[in-house]
Amino acid sequence: MGRIQIIAICASLLFLLIIARLIVKGRLREEYAIVWVVCTLVLLLFSFWRNGLEVVSRLMGIIAAPNLVFTGAIFAILIYLLHLSMVVSGLQDQNKTLAQEIALTREKMKTMEHQKEIPRRENDKA
Repeated sequence: MGRIQIIAICASLLFLLIIARLIVKGRLREEYAIVWVVCTLVLLLFSFWRNGLEVVSRLMGIIAAPNLVFTGAIFAILIYLLHLSMVVSGLQDQNKTLAQEIALTREKMKTMEHQKEIPRRENDKA
């Protein structure tokens, strides 16, 4: 086993431990952690299986193995960005709904306060 292979395995395992720690501490949600865990496991797989990248690239018809890495990374980034865009869109809709509900609640509170003040003023005049 070569030096770079050992470094890659250690780095992948360390990254996997960091992800697990972030999940346990509640700083990373499970739905986002899945992507990181899968990517780390793929890196770990190719760290152990040294010729795996060449084998997979040949099976897919890609001439150079590094092209498979870049293609896979770009594809994964695009999928992840699409997922994050969907999450942000949902949060934006929820934020709009909450702002509208808060505005309606404030208006109701003002109306209730105003209704309480009217009887007091009538009692003060008497």
